[in-house]
Amino acid sequence: MPVPLDRALAVLGARPRFDTPKHVGCPNIPDQASFSCRIEEAFNRRYLTNEGPLVQEFEERIAERLGVRHCIATANATLGLMVVARALGLEGEVIMPSFTFVGTAHAMRWHGLRPVFCDIDPRTQTIDPVRVEEVVTEQTSAILGVHVWGCPCDTEALSEVADNHGVALFFDAAPAFDCSHLGVKIGNFGVAEVVSFHATKVLNTFEGGAILTNYDDLADHARRMTRFGFEDEDLVLALGINAKMAEAAGAMGLAQLEQLDDVIAVNQAHLARYQERLSALPGVSVLGYRAEDTPNFHYVVLEIDADAPLDRDLLKHVLVAENVLARRYFYPGSHRMAPYSSEQPHAGDRLPQTTALVDRVLQLPTGTAMTSDDVDEICSVVDSAFEQADTLRERLASSP
Repeated sequence: MPVPLDRALAVLGARPRFDTPKHVGCPNIPDQASFSCRIEEAFNRRYLTNEGPLVQEFEERIAERLGVRHCIATANATLGLMVVARALGLEGEVIMPSFTFVGTAHAMRWHGLRPVFCDIDPRTQTIDPVRVEEVVTEQTSAILGVHVWGCPCDTEALSEVADNHGVALFFDAAPAFDCSHLGVKIGNFGVAEVVSFHATKVLNTFEGGAILTNYDDLADHARRMTRFGFEDEDLVLALGINAKMAEAAGAMGLAQLEQLDDVIAVNQAHLARYQERLSALPGVSVLGYRAEDTPNFHYVVLEIDADAPLDRDLLKHVLVAENVLARRYFYPGSHRMAPYSSEQPHAGDRLPQTTALVDRVLQLPTGTAMTSDDVDEICSVVDSAFEQADTLRERLASSP
């Protein structure tokens, strides 16, 4: 019996459901008139970088929204992490999850630190404080938590571990802008948190990031370091680097802030629709959030269990054929990437939860580039794939 046209799959010879690709992390675009007006102001001032008025206003607006004392805008979040590590004077080892974008580890390794990969709590997919306690040594200088998918770490337990061992605690909050934990905005935990304003994030400045801290001395030192260590025109007080945000990025950030609440509302509606349509599928769960957290809803993450009718990689293959460019985050785990795979070949032995999770996770498109009809169509593809699982396994068993 032929498959109905609305259930046919491109991977089996049908026409793709989407003519143009649906990307994970497709940028949210602000009102172009709002952005252009600010760019024109920058041109008229001929002030394009070096902590200009647009970047200063952006920093003030971010600090106000998050309730944090200091926001230091940076060219990107990776540089923000590097600056924080140096400003804290870190040496030796930094404990962090492997289940994160590899840039987290790279930022520490560039500073000469040794990332010590720690396992995660499978319920939150963030670093497990119990496992952190097990890998602290005399060489440990800091714990670097990651708010994966904007899901906050167990900040209270991590703070207790850090205090007990006299080490610094800071956070890679790249995906967690405007998220909250226990009523407190991300940006207010640890000694510092670093958010990303990369084009794929809920709020973007084309490319950018920010260091957030409530510690005055750390903020002063970090800001100085982002401008080559200059204190004033002729006085250099520290080893610095060029990590400044440009005025065009500040203009983009200000324009994006004007629509951020609307973007989050779109994200929330898309996630609710995905959850409604997909959560009943056997072996599939859609990432949710804890009651004590307020997310930005910017990530739609599926976990495909081993006993599901289709495995994660085969489902991804089906979706990509339909022009739905789903992603395997954070596959295969930072510990399996260069240079860590050769430097720490046995790191995976202590990461059973991470190893299992990287084989289950699949991220789907969301954001303002998507419509509710697009979400329904993607869910229809997943439904159809599960209905035809036996056929797909038989015909695609040898596919890469």
